[in-house]
This record gives sequence, C-alpha cells and structure tokens, in this order.
Amino acid sequence: MKILSVAIPCYNSESYMENCIKSILPVGEDVEILIVDDGSQKDRTPQIADSYAAKYPGMVKAVHQENGGHGEAVNTGLRNATGLYYKVVDSDDWVNTKGLAKIVQHMKALEKEGGVDMLLANFVYDKAGAKHKKLMRFTNVFPRDEIFEWDAMRHMRQTQYILMHNIFYRTQMLRDCGMELPKHTFYVDNIFAFQPLPYVKRLYYMDVNLYHYFIGREDQSVNEKVMIGRIDQQIKVNKIMIDVMASEDFSDKSSRLRKYMIIYLTKIMTVTSIMLILSGTQEALDKKKDVWEYLREKDAALYKTIRGSLFGVAMNLPGSVGRKCSIAGYKAAQKFVGFN
Repeated sequence: MKILSVAIPCYNSESYMENCIKSILPVGEDVEILIVDDGSQKDRTPQIADSYAAKYPGMVKAVHQENGGHGEAVNTGLRNATGLYYKVVDSDDWVNTKGLAKIVQHMKALEKEGGVDMLLANFVYDKAGAKHKKLMRFTNVFPRDEIFEWDAMRHMRQTQYILMHNIFYRTQMLRDCGMELPKHTFYVDNIFAFQPLPYVKRLYYMDVNLYHYFIGREDQSVNEKVMIGRIDQQIKVNKIMIDVMASEDFSDKSSRLRKYMIIYLTKIMTVTSIMLILSGTQEALDKKKDVWEYLREKDAALYKTIRGSLFGVAMNLPGSVGRKCSIAGYKAAQKFVGFN
C-alpha cells in the first residue's frame, strides 16, 4: 500500500505542471501521484499526464475527466487514491522535495502508533517578484513532533490559518466524513480545510517548510480582479461554510477546535465582504448584506460573535467613508501578510 496519494488537479497546465510533478517524483515509490486532467483542451496537459504515467507506471496515474472544476478534480483524486494519506498540490505550485520525503518517512513511523487524522507542515507564499517570501509556520500553535489532540492547540494569530497547502489528511477519514466539493466552483480549498476538521481527532505537526504557494499569474483565482469577477462562487463557498458551522454539534468536541473554526469562518466572511465592497456597485453591497443575513438566519449566536469581532465591525462600517476605511485596512493587510 502507498503511504501517500498526491492529487495534482490540472486544467490547461502544460506550462507549469511538470515543475510540480518533478518536485514530488524523487520521493519514490511510497508516494502515488494522481495527475487529474480536468477536461483540458487548449494545450498538451492530457499528453503530458499520460507520458508521466507511462514512464513511471508504479508511481504515477493519469486520470482524465470532463471539466468539473478544481473541486471535482480533488474529489476524483480522493476517489482514486490508494495511499493511507491524501494531499492536494495545485499544478502551478510545488513542494520542497526533501521536506516531503521527510514527512513520508514520518508517516510510516506514525502508523506504528496508530496513525493520525491530519498532519500539518509549513507553507510559503511564493509571490512573484517578492524579495522576501512569507513563511507560514505554526511552532507557536501546535506541539512539534508528537501526536496531539485539539485541546493542545495554542492561540493562533490572525495572520495564521490552516490551508489546503499544509494539510495531509488520512484518506479514510476524508471518505468517512463524506467530504465532496462542489463542481465548477473556485475557492473550494477553503471547504477542504474546514469541513473535515470536526472529524479530526489525532494531529501531528512537523516544522518543515514544505509547500510553495505560487502567487502572481494574472489569471490566477486569487488575483483580486479575478476574485471580484467570480464573487458569486466565493459567496457560494462562504455559505457552505456557514452551513457546516451552523449544523455541527460541538457539545462533545474541543472548545479550541470550535474557536478556530469561528476564526476561519470570520476570515472568509471578511474576504467575501471586502471583495464585494471593492466591486463598488449597489448590487454587490446588497449581496454583502445578504451574506451576513444568511449567517444570522442560520445561527444567531454565531452571527453575534462574528459580527462583533474586529473584522466583523471593520467590514460593516457605515456609509462610503466606512467602506473606504475597510478598503484601507485590507490594503494594509495585503502588505503585511503578503497575499495577493
């Protein structure tokens, strides 16, 4: 059995997908690489996937599907995964090969202790043109190199968050929790990093700088203009995350887990709100009001908590002057955190 399955969702990715694949290949036969061609038609993505599968038959599988979007590619990867653990690496990103090899060896050792539901590492915002890359470490949040539960989690700063980039999930746990991302929807990586968390019982953190999250392509989904153009998809993801939080029974779960999930949802509400404010139209402002009203209707207590937070207040300052203040705060955060 493979230790790790790595899904690489690819859509017209010929110009960068090989860099991603080559960063994983040297780790060896303990890893299964699932190149998921999401209906690419404009370039040689399907042919490149097939060529690697033919050259490395014991390690690489090429899976071709009709276009279903990033989320469906992640779903397809999970359906085809045979590894004990499951990871997603986007085709325009890459990993530190030595770091991944170290993690895989640790996974093998962890199996002797019953394994874990989630393993976490560090990631880097690899922003094009930036002299200093922003490193996201969690040494202040999680115990290092030991199995722990959510109650051992310390306070996470507002600039920190668990993302798809630094997560390895136990494959069976993902299947058991019924995670299935929506088709033809961007920003579903937030659901991937959110919805399974209540099912995670045993965690492990390694202080390894693993994942390089590339930011800089003009057509990238996190590009501000692109996000504004796809705002309805961001709203869809936001509402799904509200549904997850509102429907979860936390009575038998760690209060620290619930607190973290509230922090995460607050950040997503903030991203949605600021993109709608930046849109600058009355329609967008009406949509912002609708998202907050949706939260209030789903869970009034949760609404009160998030709306009363610093971010909640900042995103709902009244009038045009208030919106300008919200945008100014967002621009300052861009420079501080290093995101696009």
